[in-house]
Amino acid sequence: MALSDIERKVLRIIGNYSAMKPKPPSIDVICVKTGRDREGVMTVLETLTREEYIEWRREEPDKMEVITSWERKGR
Repeated sequence: MALSDIERKVLRIIGNYSAMKPKPPSIDVICVKTGRDREGVMTVLETLTREEYIEWRREEPDKMEVITSWERKGR
């Protein structure tokens, strides 16, 4: 399954932010950078987790780890 534009954007934000800083971006930072509300961002993070692009849990929303920072081809 191909990523939607917002899923691709959030994945890039997390990957780029994590490459430049010692920790991943907070949900609030992602909200500002995408213009989405908190629940919308949480939904995108759930999709990225299910598709195995990131490791993330709703119970610890600001802890996330990138598994693959680019969209896989042929999904």
